[in-house]
Amino acid sequence: MESGQGIETVSLAHKKIILGVTGGIAAYKAAELCRLLIKAGADVQVVMTAAAQQFVTPLTFQALSGQPVLTSLWDAASGDGMEHIHLSRDTDLLLVAPASADFLARLAHGRADDLLSTLCLARSCRLAVAPAMNREMWAAAPTRRNLAQLRADGVSVLGPASGEQACGEIGLGRMLEPTEILAALPGLLGAGALAGKRVLITAGPTFEPIDPVRGLTNLSSGKMGYAVAQAAAEAGAEVCLVSGPTCLAAPAGVRRVDVQSAAEMRAAVLRELPSDVFIAVAAVADYRVDAAATQKLKKSDAGLSLRLVANPDILAEVAALPGAPFCVGFAAETERLAEHAEAKRIRKKLPLLVGNLAQDTLGQDSAELVLFDDRGRHPLPRADKFTQARQLIRHLATLLN
Repeated sequence: MESGQGIETVSLAHKKIILGVTGGIAAYKAAELCRLLIKAGADVQVVMTAAAQQFVTPLTFQALSGQPVLTSLWDAASGDGMEHIHLSRDTDLLLVAPASADFLARLAHGRADDLLSTLCLARSCRLAVAPAMNREMWAAAPTRRNLAQLRADGVSVLGPASGEQACGEIGLGRMLEPTEILAALPGLLGAGALAGKRVLITAGPTFEPIDPVRGLTNLSSGKMGYAVAQAAAEAGAEVCLVSGPTCLAAPAGVRRVDVQSAAEMRAAVLRELPSDVFIAVAAVADYRVDAAATQKLKKSDAGLSLRLVANPDILAEVAALPGAPFCVGFAAETERLAEHAEAKRIRKKLPLLVGNLAQDTLGQDSAELVLFDDRGRHPLPRADKFTQARQLIRHLATLLN
């Protein structure tokens, strides 16, 4: 397996995509997205709202797509005034990027007062949106309600990302980069390496209560598990993410189940089975307090003794089940990585285990990993965790298939 080569070239050969562009400064990114879609082999028809044309001209997208840009319900391209019906009938995907807060609201309420919103309502293809807006608009209660409704209606929501915004503020609301959106499309179109597979993933730390206000936990940020969940979703899998307490947002298209303790994580995992693949990324506490106090323990000069008992080994239990899924383990070690990781893989009878040195990875945005399987070791040189997650999923798919 070659590693460290970055993201593979995405192929969307012969896929017909309608690219909807709404008003917002992120409309300039849509031009690059259009270029990348064409480069990947897609046939792209651009539809712009009136507000979008205040930021980028239709001529720009016409030059990039090689097709006239549609901007009005009253365009007569079809000859019968039914362009809003005909357009989606032989289309594989309707992608709105950027999708403004206003447009998301109109979608959620079934509005059809311009060409793009009418297309979305009358479509016979899959719909995906890439939100872009100010962080306060993204966090606002009406936006949250609208997004919940859109997801319930089967709309795929890609992003947004966190970072510096055009207004100068920093936070969630940035549109995903065009390369990130492009990478998600094969999965949406059923062409990913894990298309049709159900993947169950655990991520983050667990929290074992000592009393109602204190507990035992660890330094896991959940970043690696969430990156693996996003990479699996990009590869076309139906992903359920069982997550301990983190401050991370669930990746686009991923269903998250929140838990606290190891016992709650075990119960959630067993409840979500069966699955085709189980990836145990979570840093599950090895021990819990034997009898957590029901009231806050008061500080005492005499000190405090806690009796700890072992938590269940979720991965070993799942791997030992009749008809067990393809199980992937993670081993965060502080020394002798190869020795300890391979011993863990053999002991738990895992087809694939991911090893790393905890002191080089915990809480960081990058990682250096080693994949262990029956064929040997496959090192992944240091890269951001999302790149590593994509390489892991590619390797997993090779073994699975």
